[in-house]
Amino acid sequence: MPEVDVAVIGAGPTGLFAAYYAGFRGLSVAVIDALPEAGGQITAMYPEKLILDVAGFPAVKGRDLVANLVAQAAPFHPRYLLGTRAEKLSRADGKPVLGLAGGEQLTCGAVLITGGLGSFSPRPLPVADSFTGAGIVYFVPEPAALTDRDVLIVGGGDSAFDWALALQPLARSVTLVHRRDRFRAHAGTVARVQELPVRILVNAEVTRLDGESTVTGAEITVRGGATETLPVDTVVAALGFTADLGPIAEWGLRLDRRHIVVDSAMATNLPLVFAAGDITEYPGKVRLIATGFGEAATAVNNAAVAIDPSAHLFPGHSSDAA
Repeated sequence: MPEVDVAVIGAGPTGLFAAYYAGFRGLSVAVIDALPEAGGQITAMYPEKLILDVAGFPAVKGRDLVANLVAQAAPFHPRYLLGTRAEKLSRADGKPVLGLAGGEQLTCGAVLITGGLGSFSPRPLPVADSFTGAGIVYFVPEPAALTDRDVLIVGGGDSAFDWALALQPLARSVTLVHRRDRFRAHAGTVARVQELPVRILVNAEVTRLDGESTVTGAEITVRGGATETLPVDTVVAALGFTADLGPIAEWGLRLDRRHIVVDSAMATNLPLVFAAGDITEYPGKVRLIATGFGEAATAVNNAAVAIDPSAHLFPGHSSDAA
């Protein structure tokens, strides 16, 4: 496998912008991701969700944001190594060498880790353990598939309320159940859902699912004993995800729980290894896509100087090169 200047681990928004920016700097790039498509968690979990906090876009669907980022990087011909995982980190003549899952070795001028929160898996819905039928999902790649269905959403975080917003115009009915009376979701999103014909049950849990081959109903128990059964075609278990750094955790990186500690140059404690996006930790860290874009540019610029000390830290604005 040919050598590249920068190996980007993670094909989410931060990694895709890093691929563009490294190309703009004249660096060759390989983008590595265990998922089979670019876009990271956006593509896997909420491609149709409207993202509201990316500068310049009043609202943009996750799928469209990813497509635009891929198109932005395309003129610089990054090499995508999707459906594979970076497992080992070693050195050869002072340069990082990534060992990929298929046994390939990739020599790099620098490594930039943009892997979001690492590999992730959904937290299970407890009552689902005793239900063998279909109809329980943990994210909804195609909301239109739930048109005219009775949908039950379980959870009180951003994902639960995002799905409620997306599905209410399509579904026959939407009910949201949360075991507490306070929500973790953004207050503005909660307010928008509360204005819609979405039934919200708090201090409540799903205590039984009905149906054989697929779910047909759900028993909801409110704290204090009141119980009712709702007609349900689909249960969206939006209970969050657990994240795992996987093999990266064994590379000797300085970690703060599951996050990689970086300095103001987005450099890790390992030579020629940088990180950007949600996977990083430093004082005052804010986990937004917009933040990741700036961190990617900072990391690439500092990586360029680490690769070639004669290079300029700031190459000028992209408009200057147009």
